[in-house]
Amino acid sequence: MNPIRCIAVDDEPLSLRIIEKYTADLPQLQLVATCNNAFEAMEALRQHPVDLMFLDINMPKLSGISLLRSLERQPLVIFTTAYPEFAVEGFELEAVDYLLKPFSLERFIKAVNRAADRLAAAPTQEPQRSSFLFVKADKKLYKVDFQDISYLEAYGDYVKVFTKDKMLLTKERLATIEQQLPPALFFRIHRSYIIALAAIEFIEGNLVKIGKEKLPISEGLKEALMEKMKGR
Repeated sequence: MNPIRCIAVDDEPLSLRIIEKYTADLPQLQLVATCNNAFEAMEALRQHPVDLMFLDINMPKLSGISLLRSLERQPLVIFTTAYPEFAVEGFELEAVDYLLKPFSLERFIKAVNRAADRLAAAPTQEPQRSSFLFVKADKKLYKVDFQDISYLEAYGDYVKVFTKDKMLLTKERLATIEQQLPPALFFRIHRSYIIALAAIEFIEGNLVKIGKEKLPISEGLKEALMEKMKGR
């Protein structure tokens, strides 16, 4: 069995040293990089094929959750954090596990075994993705092509889906719809907004212009958005 290639991302040097020590004890792990922030992690992911990322959540400028959402291709993730309140959001992003600092070697091994099981069960070929989603609104089920979507807005217990010619109001969570959107085409700029990258007219300060609207970009996400745009 090939080793699991992993990186560790944490702004605390002590936390990185602990992960380095634990990974050295496990021959199935190959630690290819340690990163002090999300931007170093982006560069490491470009340079190395990575199966697993040990990812801190509360980091300056760009959080671990924002980093994960910005990635077009996501490795498996084990969150490592001192903040239990982020657990629900972490698992919504399909994290393998959530390690609360300080964590023991035994708990670390348990998380790694979960990652190994998921990698072993993963299909060898990525399934073909559809080019549309279905949106339930006005007692109808609409087929909406990805290329027709401009942006989505969280609206209480609903989501507004703005297309080129209409707005659909659906009783869904934004996070649920986000899982159906291809990361190559869409980016979450704010807890309340997901935009289609192709619909961007311009970015000015912390605002992005789409159609007649200027939508806010959350602090720390602008750099990730610009990186995303460079890769298009």
